[in-house]
Parts: sequence; structure tokens; C-alpha cells
Amino acid sequence: MTNELQQEITIPLNPRQAVVPQPGRHRGRMTAPNTQKQKAPKAKKVLLIILTVVLFLGILATTIYFLKQLIESKYFFCSRSVKFIPIEQACDGKEDCAGGEDESTCVSSFRVNTTFPVRLLSDQYVLQVYSPSSGWRSVCSDDWTEKHTQTACNQLGYTYKPRSTNVSVSTLTSFLKTGPFTAVRPGTATTPTHQATIDLSVCRSGSVVSLSCSDCGQVHSQDRIVGGKDAYIEDWPWQVSLQESGQHTCGGSLVSPRWVVTAAHCFSGTRKELRNLRVVSGETYLIMLGGSYVDKVIINGDYNAEENDYDIALIRLSSPLTVGVNRKPVCLPPTSLDIPDKTALVVTGWGYLKENGKVSTSLQMADISLIDRKTCSSPSMYGNIITQRMICAGFVEGKVDACQGDSGGPLVYFTSSIWNLVGVVSWGVGCARQGKPGVYSNVGEMLNWIYTIIEKNP
Repeated sequence: MTNELQQEITIPLNPRQAVVPQPGRHRGRMTAPNTQKQKAPKAKKVLLIILTVVLFLGILATTIYFLKQLIESKYFFCSRSVKFIPIEQACDGKEDCAGGEDESTCVSSFRVNTTFPVRLLSDQYVLQVYSPSSGWRSVCSDDWTEKHTQTACNQLGYTYKPRSTNVSVSTLTSFLKTGPFTAVRPGTATTPTHQATIDLSVCRSGSVVSLSCSDCGQVHSQDRIVGGKDAYIEDWPWQVSLQESGQHTCGGSLVSPRWVVTAAHCFSGTRKELRNLRVVSGETYLIMLGGSYVDKVIINGDYNAEENDYDIALIRLSSPLTVGVNRKPVCLPPTSLDIPDKTALVVTGWGYLKENGKVSTSLQMADISLIDRKTCSSPSMYGNIITQRMICAGFVEGKVDACQGDSGGPLVYFTSSIWNLVGVVSWGVGCARQGKPGVYSNVGEMLNWIYTIIEKNP
């Protein structure tokens, strides 16, 4: 209670004055005539008590939160056996908790040895199916229905108001014009698309199916990464922040309401337990509270930390996000998407604003250009360490580049009115150095792995 309030309370509400009796006058009631003034200090006192309690509870909640964070950074709590074990013993391949609780939520890896049987090809998004005996075949629009569209798009992941169009065979890229072709059989609308087809030499309808499965990659408007500028999450709603124990570690990209694509090297340290990992989405400014829980992290089984090859990972959220203006998946690119040299691309993230700097608190974006493989593989740049699973982007002269903290974030390309995820921030020498552009994981080369993982972990 403040001195001012104490002094106010000690002032009499009705100071005594000499009463002069007057003939013919009756004495008034024996109640205070100014009860409203009496209520005001009581209301202030109650308000002060409420504010004090709220402040105390806030301090208590904050203390408990940070104490919990501190404990969880050092120990793993086995809920079944009700005991703590050192965090280093979690995800070490040995069961230290009852029922193997400490080994159940860990980073895992997966190597693909099969071919995902459905894909979209080129910037025309031609639907193709695969069989071991016939290979890849373009699907004719013969007998194709809206239900077939729904079934095929469900196989490809994120689906929202899917639609199909017919593309004339005569307008296809040269290597597609001659087939091979296939078409759906009658009565197979709910059968997986690759199992519902029969081979054809030509399309009876003269056209093939082109699919648009969702509203991925669509935003309402367009336009620090080193040399970048401030961005707004509404323009890049697939961008997320990966945080461990309340600290931003990497970026990532929503490719469905439940799946995030990021870099494998974001999980290459000794920490493999997922309990303290959160995915923060829908925010322009970097916040360190809240976020979505994670129940799976799967890195590419072929990832090579020494060579930075196959540097890609998938994160599954414990529950799907609600898609809206601030949260929307980016499109996975079609196979064989042709991106010419020097094409404009965009990279986003909260990474360092300069080499050896610090993380930006506000989302940044930068316009950069694709650098052809021959140039990037030259002795003056990176030589033969650039593989098919990598693409280079930036500028030969430097100036604009991704940096530390941007790892795992999106490199996107705008075509056919949508944004496609063509790269994942992977590695480079320094930031924005001359002759050392950023190197990104080539998403187009790892679509088979991505689709297989998502199908096997619904």
C-alpha cells in the first residue's frame, strides 16, 4: 500500500464542524451524507489487491516456466517410472525408462528404396503413375472424373479443393508427346491411382490430366538475410521457426498443415530428443514462447554430414495447424521443373544479418538468382563437392545471401501463379562472400523421399 493511499485513508470523510442548533430544524439521519466518497477508497483497495495478486501469479508462472526449461535442458523425466535421468541418456539407443519411454520420441532416419508411384511432371503439372514393369506413364483424361482427382491428390498429400484440367498431348514437352500413356479403368474412382490404370499407346481423348491439388503457395501480396529486407509472414506464410528450449535454431517450410521440410543438419548434434522442440508459425517477429509440439523428426537416411549431401529432414507436428492468411503450405515442385540460369528466387528467414552477427528479430527476405551447376562447380567456387542434391543461388559478387540461423528455411520460385519450394538452406562458406554463394538442398531431387515419408506416417 502506498504512502499516498495511506494518507488518503486517514483523512476524515466528514470533518467535524461546530453544530449550531436552529429552532424549528430537525436533526438529520445518523448516517454519513457522503457514502459515495467512502466507497471510492475501498474500490481502489480491492483493485490494488487484485493487481498485486495478478502480478504475483505472473511472476510465479514465469519462474515455473523458466525453472521447467532449465530442468528439461538437463534431465529427462520418465513419467511411468517417476524418475529423472540425465538428458544425455535419452535417445542413446539404450532404454533407461520403463517401457523405453526415453527412446520413443527421438530423431530417426529413413532411406527410400522404393519409387513413390504418383507424381506431377514439369510446369504443366502432368499427372504420371509408375509401375515396375512399365515405368512412368502420363495419365490420359479418358474416363477421368472429379473423384479420380480427389483420390490422386490425396496420395500427393495436402489437398484443398483439388481440380484437374485437360492438357492437349500436342502441347506437351517434346519428350512427353509420344508417351507412354495410361488411363483409368471404369469403376476405379477410389482405387489408388497407380493401381487403377491400364496402359495405352495413345490417348483416345487426345489429352492428359493436369492436377492442382490445393491452395499451396498462394498469398495475398508480394514483396535480414544478409542484404535482405523486412518481410511479413502474410507474404511467406509457410515460413516457420524451429526452436529448442525457447531458442531459435533453424527455419523450415510448411508443406502441409502437419508437415515441415527443413535441413537434416539442424539435428546433427548430440541432442536427439524431441520433447523440447517446438515449431513456431504464423509470426513475423521471432517469439520464443508457444509453438506446436513435434512428434516425429525424420532425416534422410542418406544424409552425409561431412559432404552436406542429402541435407533434408521432415518434421511432423503433433496436430495439424489451421490454415489461414498467416499459415499456409508452400507447394512442393513438380518433377523436372525447369528453372533457367539466373532465374529470380526468394530466400526468407530470421538468420544473421551479417556474418558472425546475430539473429534478426523480424522476418527477412532477399531476392537472389539461380547460379547454374557448371558455374557453381567450377574450381573458383565449390568444385566437385556440388552434387545433384544441391543447387546454388545468390550472386557471384556476393552481397546478398542466407546466413546462420536461416538453415532449413525455404528457397522458393514463383511460376504458374504459385510459389514452389525448390531449395532448403543448407550450407556455404561464410555469408555473402564473393565467389561463395549459398548452397541449398535440391527439393526436386528428393520428392520421392518426401512423398514416401508422408504416406508412411499419416
